[in-house]
Amino acid sequence: MGGENLTCDVAECQATLGSGPVTMGSERDITDTEWDDFVFSHPMGNIFQTPALYRVYAETKNYFPISVALTDPGSQEIGGVMSGVVIRVMDGFPGNFSARSIVQGGPLIAPSSGGDVVSKLVEKYDSHASRSSLYTEIRNMYDVQGMLNPVNNYSYVDHLNFIIDLNRSRDDLWGQIHKSRRKNINRAERAGVVVEEIVSQDKIPVFYELLRETYNSVRVPLADISLFESSFRHLVPEGLAKFFLARHEDDYIGARAVLLYKDRIYDWYAGAAVDALSFYPNEYLVWHILEWGVENNYLVFDFGGAGKPDKPYGPREFKRRFGGELVNYGRYVRQYSKRKIKVAEIGFKAYQKLFF
Repeated sequence: MGGENLTCDVAECQATLGSGPVTMGSERDITDTEWDDFVFSHPMGNIFQTPALYRVYAETKNYFPISVALTDPGSQEIGGVMSGVVIRVMDGFPGNFSARSIVQGGPLIAPSSGGDVVSKLVEKYDSHASRSSLYTEIRNMYDVQGMLNPVNNYSYVDHLNFIIDLNRSRDDLWGQIHKSRRKNINRAERAGVVVEEIVSQDKIPVFYELLRETYNSVRVPLADISLFESSFRHLVPEGLAKFFLARHEDDYIGARAVLLYKDRIYDWYAGAAVDALSFYPNEYLVWHILEWGVENNYLVFDFGGAGKPDKPYGPREFKRRFGGELVNYGRYVRQYSKRKIKVAEIGFKAYQKLFF
């Protein structure tokens, strides 16, 4: 395995949307089909490394996708891909101090590739991400500790998640849920709460407002609505995402979006009306999605993270009571500028006071 093959930088990525990771300096570029096939056939392949998510990010305000790939100069076969996105909280110059690079579920390395492929791929990704972000965070979706060695300048940090086995009957799934959680789901049902799947984009603003209410309550920035509009356009028709609303009488009180890929359901975004929590829309939505997953032969529900083990994290208890397996796949983090990160931390506190 050798040769230097890379994708575009942030500006070029937008210009070459739909062409897959561009392999500069080789005989050909990697097509979307090759990229898609590589991810789908990989044992750790996931939706976050697909061209479909790349397209969604490219149409999202303040999201700038980056993808890199490595190919064998002889066989021209793909040795690895790594796809991520630079996210800016604010526009203009202040955005430079809010930009972070997130790589979810990557890099993906061909099983037959040598160990140096990881280092080359990560080095090439960093060469682009470091130009426009403060740090890169690789969010592991499997147990891959030891994947990055010290030469990559990444530090491993613990991070928890809950994985729910859906390869069981509905009754078995119901039985593993904590008693108090089952009571709340039953209360929601008795109160007349119903779940609706969003089938038209004109409901996305309703969905978004419920997310915004939740994110404002915890004083955390929320992605622009264009992320969800783009996801609805690109992912829903391909069976790669579903959007749900919980309704009580004439009021929408809860929202949840999941991503779908192969045999997995990925919990993605959730929100609820603060004044309607007594109707338990969050619990009812999760149960509806789990039940749907069993009925449609999905094998795994990935709760999308449960915080650091040494720090209190409210959603962890919510997720724990659905009875999944607690895992610690961790994350890898590389800081590109500690000075800028320090400034960003101060700026974020000011941002919270100003906007929340």
